[in-house]
Formats: sequence, C-alpha cells, structure tokens
Amino acid sequence: MNEAPPTSPSAPTTRTRVLDVGGSHVTAAIVEADGRTARIVSREDRDIDPHVNADTLLDSIAQPARDVDRHPRECIVAMPGPFDDDAGIGHFADVGKFASLSGVPLRPELARRLGVDEGDVTFLNDAVAYGIGEWAHDGTARARRFVCITLGTGVGSAFLDGGTAVTTGPDVPADGYAFRLEVNGGPLEDTVSSRAITRALAERTGRTATVAEIAADARAGGGDSLAVLDHAAHSLGVALAPSLERFDTDALVIGGSISRSWDLLEAPLRAGLATGGFTPAVVRHSALLADAPLLGAAAHHLRHSSP
Repeated sequence: MNEAPPTSPSAPTTRTRVLDVGGSHVTAAIVEADGRTARIVSREDRDIDPHVNADTLLDSIAQPARDVDRHPRECIVAMPGPFDDDAGIGHFADVGKFASLSGVPLRPELARRLGVDEGDVTFLNDAVAYGIGEWAHDGTARARRFVCITLGTGVGSAFLDGGTAVTTGPDVPADGYAFRLEVNGGPLEDTVSSRAITRALAERTGRTATVAEIAADARAGGGDSLAVLDHAAHSLGVALAPSLERFDTDALVIGGSISRSWDLLEAPLRAGLATGGFTPAVVRHSALLADAPLLGAAAHHLRHSSP
C-alpha cells in the first residue's frame, strides 16, 4: 500500500473519502493522514460503462463510495476534464465518454446517492489529483515546476507550481488541459490515447488488441506493435515540448494506465521532446500509479479545508 506525505507538516490524524472517476473505471478509497504520512486504508474498485444513460452511470459512480465507508460524510470526487470543479458540471459532449453527463449538475446527484448534503461533495480534476499525489511522493526532491500527464482513455494533465495547479495564463495550455494540444494535424488524443493506439494498430494490421496486448506483443518483437507505440510516444513528446518549455518545467511524470508500458515509451518520448526542443531535467513514469489520484485528492482536500 503506497504512502505519500500530506501537505501539512503537522496535523491530527484525519480520514478522507475520495472517489476517482476514470473513463472506464471508478475507485473509492479512505485515505488516512497524520503529520508525516498518508495511506490508503480501504478501497473499492469498479468497472463502469461511460456510454450508458445518466442515471445508470451516476449509480455506478456512486456505489463504490457508498461501499467503501459511510464515514466521513464528505467526499472529494476526482473527475476527468473538461469539468468545472466549482459548478460540478462537465462538458463531455465531444470527448468520447460521459456524453450523458454533459451539462448535468453532478453535486446534487451524487449527494443524493451518497446520502449527504450537497456541500459535502467537492470536485477536483483527476489529473491534477494524480499530479499532486506524485509531487507529494517526491518528498524532499519535489520539483517547483512539475507537470504530470496521464495517459488512458484520454490525455489528462496537471501543471503544478509548488504543488498548486496552474490552469490559466500564457505558460500553460488553455485551462491547463494538454488534450487541447494538437499534433500530426489533429487533436492530441487522436494520436495518444488507448482508443487511438488500438485504432492505429487495426489500421496498420487489421488486428484488434488492447494497449496492454499491444505492449506485450512489442516486447516479444512485434514490429507493428512497437511502431504504433513509438509513434504515439514520440508524438506526445513533440506536442508537449513547447508547453513544457513555456512552463519552465523541472520534472515531467507520465502516469495513467498506458504508463505501465514505460519501458517501451521512454525512449520515443524523450526523442519527441528533443525534436520539440525541450526536455525537463527529470522525466520519469508514475511511482504511485492508481494510488496517485487518491492520495493527491486527499492531500488537496486537507490543504484547502485546514483552518
């Protein structure tokens, strides 16, 4: 069970309920933190179908948070973008998932399903939560300008300055969303995402496979699989490099499910960064993987709820 330090150097032991909503899964957890460490003490994982109707999808999202623990009442929900954290409303109509939730106020819907007050439900971008978790895990080596990119059903991003998300200004993409970047003449996610990688292999070979299966084939010497992953990772580096340079990035972390194939991605990613003209001093893969957004969301919540 992974641990990461909380944001406060000294605090009483607290318990935070976190719900991490991904494109095809949801995880609920209780994170316990004291003045030194934070750890996940219980968790519930579920697969979800992002294409079902709103009521069914919301029931699927809420159930793990009901099962993991009814106490504490508060729940911080890590949601993929584009999402308005303050309003609790996503704009998913054109992103290939959660179309039924686009424009739906989620705070009252989740509060009702969890049996809590609306004020007990707060939201945070899932990639920002992931980035905060990874940044906190670095301990004394924490980079000031830290970027985390999550790769899965889409491309998530967190541009952190001292552990705080930067979402506006000339140094970051619009709203801090790397998926708004373009590469190869189109949106980044058309080249770098699980659906893009599986589609690229199908177009190249006529074969259908998951990203994990493509990676396994590449490790076994499959040239087509290796070429598809090379192209995706190199394109990611090319697309990211200008934004990383503008942000004066000290460290870049690649997370999400696709980062489990880091042994295949690192070299073409670094080559793409070099082609794009900027490589941060530190380029690494996720240390915490699926635990990162849970620990990061809890750390964010504790920081912003402290008196």
